[in-house]
Amino acid sequence: MWWSRRLAAAVLCTIIAGCGFQLRGQARLPFEKLYLLGTSPLVIELRRSVVAGTHTKLADGQRDAQAILALTHESRDKVILSFTTGGLVREFQLRYRVGFRLFDPKGRNFMPPNEIELTRDISFNEGQVLAKESEEALLFRDMQSDMVQQIIRRLVAAKVPGDE
Repeated sequence: MWWSRRLAAAVLCTIIAGCGFQLRGQARLPFEKLYLLGTSPLVIELRRSVVAGTHTKLADGQRDAQAILALTHESRDKVILSFTTGGLVREFQLRYRVGFRLFDPKGRNFMPPNEIELTRDISFNEGQVLAKESEEALLFRDMQSDMVQQIIRRLVAAKVPGDE
């Protein structure tokens, strides 16, 4: 019986290794020092992610950095998607939009200005207003974490000015 579990584990490992699966390691950003402009919750989470998930160091000032990341805009919206037959709101769409720019201290862009938009749909029930407000806040926090990961992936693809 114990050998069948070992065999199953060995087969699973072989299948996973054969399909090219590998754990996400540290991201390789094309610069060694990054300066993040701003103090919003998104920027704070980006700082944590850069420190924990890359080899890039955070610079103390813009002059010390090889690259500067600045948010151009950040917005959170809530749009009505549908109504009940009685005219009450049934469903909302949450939208989180962030624009950013990555440039060097001389002002040259590593990439064109970017914008990322994330959306989540949420049902609404007027009998559960507090629960739905909590769910909305949780979804926005989740969207912020997704946004950080998408920004990091775009930073990995950036080209150093002059290397094109």
